Amino acid sequence: MSRPTPYVSPLPPGQRVVDRLPVQHVGAPLELRAEQYRLALSGLVVAAREFSLDELRRLAATEIEADFHAGSGWSVRNLRWGGVRLADVLRLAQPLPTAQFVRLWDGALYDASLPLADALAPDVLLALQLDGAPLTREHGAPLRLIAPAKYGYKSVKWLRSIELVADDPQGFWERRGMHAGADPWREERFA
Repeated sequence: MSRPTPYVSPLPPGQRVVDRLPVQHVGAPLELRAEQYRLALSGLVVAAREFSLDELRRLAATEIEADFHAGSGWSVRNLRWGGVRLADVLRLAQPLPTAQFVRLWDGALYDASLPLADALAPDVLLALQLDGAPLTREHGAPLRLIAPAKYGYKSVKWLRSIELVADDPQGFWERRGMHAGADPWREERFA
């Protein structure tokens, strides 16, 4: 008896498959020491706070398997990301009703934003691991955002700050002409 061929989901329009996750970033990779790392959560919240890596690790661990789609046209299939749901972390801060967007920042050059409703999706992750191993510096260690329903420019590496705001602050690439929606299935690459 032959084995059935596993189902492979279609790619978004304009994407091609590459074998492994390329290393791409704006500026030099940030070097953040795990023992000194803090993730700041602020803005339109009841309880602003900071998290160490140990505190994040103690929250409910989640693993997702998802394709990663770059706005430049490549995709990597079936990556396993481990970490904490962004929704779980935001819930601890209790967003105010006026909070409509989440600004994510590496503390240096790079930032991105998501509508709060998108940030609360169950597959949006604060990732600590990739394919069962701790993230490498090149891929955003110690912590990065993963938003599988968006192009990769929304998945901020070396994440150090999350701020809830009323208006879309437009991230690094949006200020340079990329589409704020970043939906690969709609080919929202350019504004």
